[in-house]
This record gives sequence, C-alpha cells and structure tokens, in this order.
Amino acid sequence: MEIWDIMNENGVVTGKTAVRGRTVLRPGEYHLVVHIWVISSSGNFLIQRRSEKRRLMPGEWASTGGSAIAGESSIKAAARELSEELGIKAPKGSLKFMGRLKRRNSFLDVWFIKCDADISRLRLQKSEVAEVKWVTPDELKVMIEQRLYHNYGSQYFKTVFEAAEKMKLSFSSNKETV
Repeated sequence: MEIWDIMNENGVVTGKTAVRGRTVLRPGEYHLVVHIWVISSSGNFLIQRRSEKRRLMPGEWASTGGSAIAGESSIKAAARELSEELGIKAPKGSLKFMGRLKRRNSFLDVWFIKCDADISRLRLQKSEVAEVKWVTPDELKVMIEQRLYHNYGSQYFKTVFEAAEKMKLSFSSNKETV
C-alpha cells in the first residue's frame, strides 16, 4: 500500500494523507510526482517503455518517475525512483531540479541527471519498465509528434528541452558518469 502526503494548492503538505488507488483527491488537493530525465554527455535522452502490465499508460514510452511517498522529499523520491526503475544510483548533488508544474491533482517536479549509462548494465524493474533506449532530442521530438511517446503537454516538454540544452552545454566543463 502506497501512502501519499496531500498538498494544498501552494504545494504545502497539509498533514493529511491519501492511499494510492483508494483515495480520491478533492479539488485543491494534490500529491507530489517526480520525473527524472537521464541525459548523456552527447545530449541524448535515456527513455523507457512502460511494462504492458501497468494499469496507467501500459506499453507507452514515458518518463522515469513516480509518486513521492508520505514523508519523502522531492529529491529523495527522484533518487528512489531512478534507482528502483533503472538501477541508477544518484550520487549526492547529481540530481538537478529543473522545475515544478501544477497538474490537475499533482505537482510534478522535473529532475535531470548527467549520466552515460551503458543500457546493457542497467537493472530494470520489470514490473514497471519493459525496455530502455537512448534517443537524440530530435528523435524524441518525432516520437512525441507521432504519439509514440507519452504527451505530457507543451509546457512540460519546453521545460525538458530547455533544461537539456543547458545541461549539454555544462558537460564540456564537468564530465560525470553514474
């Protein structure tokens, strides 16, 4: 059973909790979701295809991530989801916060990590992830346009592509692998 903290419209934890799948959030109630984008030194994205067994978005190419559990900070949730789903450990200071989007019943925090992971060595959480692959920004844009990648909305992808470009530029002075 997964328990979430309920947040108000300003993203402040209210002290109330919700049980995933059993609690219907009321208007003005939100929970915290994190997405983690893995970006290589060449500026490519590591993307994942969700397991066919997932209730939500089965078999879709989508972002790595999930909901924060009660008492968990955004960065801790991001590190946990990255480790659980892909087997990538995030050293302290390696996750970079890129923005928060307010959704219908969640706040979505977008994180990035620089990593040149060898996908053959990743430990995929089979109940969540069917496969992974590296794609260029242009390939990802085509996948989004062709509805081969989950469409999180234009503001979301604007945040992702702008942040990815900044990260690519910073690679020249700071190479890092995980």
